[in-house]
Amino acid sequence: MIEKLDCIGEHPYNINMRTIPREVVSLASGIDPVETTRRRLQTASKSELEMYLLGAFHDATFSSKHQTIRFSQSDIDWLKILQIIFVKLGSKSWIYKEGKQRSVWALETTAKLTKLHSSLTDMERVMYIKGYFDAEGGMPRSKDDFLYFQFSQKDKSDLEKVKTYLEELGINCGLIHNPSKKVDANYWRFFVSRNSHKTFMKLIYSFHPRKMRQMDCRMKI
Repeated sequence: MIEKLDCIGEHPYNINMRTIPREVVSLASGIDPVETTRRRLQTASKSELEMYLLGAFHDATFSSKHQTIRFSQSDIDWLKILQIIFVKLGSKSWIYKEGKQRSVWALETTAKLTKLHSSLTDMERVMYIKGYFDAEGGMPRSKDDFLYFQFSQKDKSDLEKVKTYLEELGINCGLIHNPSKKVDANYWRFFVSRNSHKTFMKLIYSFHPRKMRQMDCRMKI
């Protein structure tokens, strides 16, 4: 059953005069967010889809035994979106539930990892950040909570790369910092600056159904 929210939103994003319209994610009217994202993916190039997956791979594990990449999520809808992307790129994947008593789903794929090249276009940067945020990024689940966008990772150099891409796109970010060395000395995070929240939602947005709904609520007029 699709969760109903009391707000919807619609806003395009623009990069180098290239505007990609977004359909309204009207959950109250029963529109499937997976199908909505499927339509958006039709305008994406192969390299842009590869960059999205490369960002999303930060939440995946690699099996050297089976030579597969595995994602785990409580939200099967995001895995369905990943599967659509894999199909568009000509890679096989399958989704299954982890145990009868657990609300956890997994997607496995035989796709090979794409290497991150040095000269990305603006749209490729956007797609990489989007995939990274959908997999590892954080934002409040309730529209009533203080808004923030967080990126966290144990690989500090990895975070520095994402932060650099965001700033190259005109999105201001706070410093990369360790919240508590006593808890985990190797855990790093940074936040998108408050004055860039709207730009982040318009430019980066999300393909993750839950985060899409949350952003649409925040962006309503």
